[in-house]
Amino acid sequence: MLIFGIAPAVSLIALFAFYLSLTIAGQTFLSVQWDILLLEAGFLSIFLAPWQLWPKPGREPPVSRAGFFLLKLLLFKLMVMSGVVKLTSGDDCWWSLAALDYHYWSQPLPTVFAWWADQNPEWFKHFSVAFCLIVEIIVPVFFWTPRRLRLTACGLVVFLQIAIAVTGNYCFFNLLTIALCLLLIDDAVWPRRRGALQADEETRAVVSASMGHRLSILAAAIVVIVTLPLNAWLIFTAFKPEAKWPRSLVFFYEQVEPFRIANSYGLFRVMTKDRREIVIEGSADGIDWQPYEFKWKPGDVMRAPGWCAPHQPRLDWQMWFAALGSYQQNPWFIRMAICLLEGKSDVTRLFARNPFPEHPPRYVRAIAYRYRFTTRSEHRQTGAWWKRQELEEYLPTVSLEQFR
Repeated sequence: MLIFGIAPAVSLIALFAFYLSLTIAGQTFLSVQWDILLLEAGFLSIFLAPWQLWPKPGREPPVSRAGFFLLKLLLFKLMVMSGVVKLTSGDDCWWSLAALDYHYWSQPLPTVFAWWADQNPEWFKHFSVAFCLIVEIIVPVFFWTPRRLRLTACGLVVFLQIAIAVTGNYCFFNLLTIALCLLLIDDAVWPRRRGALQADEETRAVVSASMGHRLSILAAAIVVIVTLPLNAWLIFTAFKPEAKWPRSLVFFYEQVEPFRIANSYGLFRVMTKDRREIVIEGSADGIDWQPYEFKWKPGDVMRAPGWCAPHQPRLDWQMWFAALGSYQQNPWFIRMAICLLEGKSDVTRLFARNPFPEHPPRYVRAIAYRYRFTTRSEHRQTGAWWKRQELEEYLPTVSLEQFR
C-alpha cells in the first residue's frame, strides 16, 4: 500500500508495528543496528508522509518542516555517532588509522571485493580510514548549511555508503542510509518546467489548509519537543561515553526504548583484530566427520566470499558473534545443535548442503578456526581465498542421548 501511495501515513504506522513485532520475536537475530534504524526511520516517516487516503501527484500537501527535521536529525545522529564512538572507544587502531588492516577480512560477511581491497597498500588503507572518519564526523555538520555545501555532503556520504556496501554485506543498512540522504537533495536538482512548479505551489497552498495536514504538523512538532533532549543526550554520550545519565532522561529512555524510536548508533567502535570461525560437523559413528557448509559465511577456503545484500542470512551473521564468545553464552547455538541431531528441515535448509539427507547424524560437534584472507601470491599458487588454522573445540561432541 505504501509503494502505491495508498494511505501513506496509516501504512507506515502498520509497517512500524509489524516490523517491531518481528524484532521483538526475533530477539538476538533481529537486534542489529539496521533493524533499529529501519524502525526509527519508519516511525519518523509517519510525520513526513501525507495524511491523505490517496494523495494525487502534484496535489500532496507541503512537507512538514518538523517531520523533515526529525529525519534529517536522524541522519546526522547516525553519521556523527558512528564516527565519534570509534575515536572514544579506546581502540588505538582508529587513531593510528590502521583499522582497515583488519576490517576487510575480520568483518562478519565480506564480499569478494573485500579480498581485493585487502591487497591495497598500507598507505591507501590508512587514507581510507581517515576519509571515513572525516565523512562520518565532520561532513554531517554541512547537512545544515546552504545548498552547495549540503549537496557536497550528500555526495560524500553516498559515496562512503557505496564503498562500504561493495566490500561488505550489511543487509539494507547502506540502502537505508542513502535513502535518508535524499532528504539533502532539493527539488531544484531535478529539472522541471517553471509553470509546473508554480502550479504545484498553488495546489499545495490549498491542500495545506486541510485538517489532516495541520494535525500531522502538530504531531511532528510534539515528537520534536519530546525526543530532542533524548537525541541530543545520545549524541553527547558518543563524545563522553562515561557521562552519567540525568535521572529524568533515564526514566524517559526506559519508556521509549522498547519501541526503538530513539536509538544510539556506532558500528565497529572496537575493531575485531582476529577472525574466529566455527565449523559445525556431524558424524554417524563418531569417527568420520562431515562439515555443515553455510551459504554465505566463510567455511571452505576455496570458496570466494559471496554477495548477498540486501538480504541478510541471519544465522550466518549470528555465527560471527557466536565465535567471539562460547556456546554457553549463546543458548540458541545449543538449540541449533539439537535441531541438527533431530534432522529438522527448517534448520538444515539454512545451510548450503545437508551432509546427512537421509538420516540425521548421531553426533554433532563444532571446531573453532582462525581465518585470514590469503595474499595475492598465495591465491595465485593455491586458488584459495582464505587460509585457516585450527584452534580448539568450540562445542564438544554431543548426541541426543546426552540432551535427553
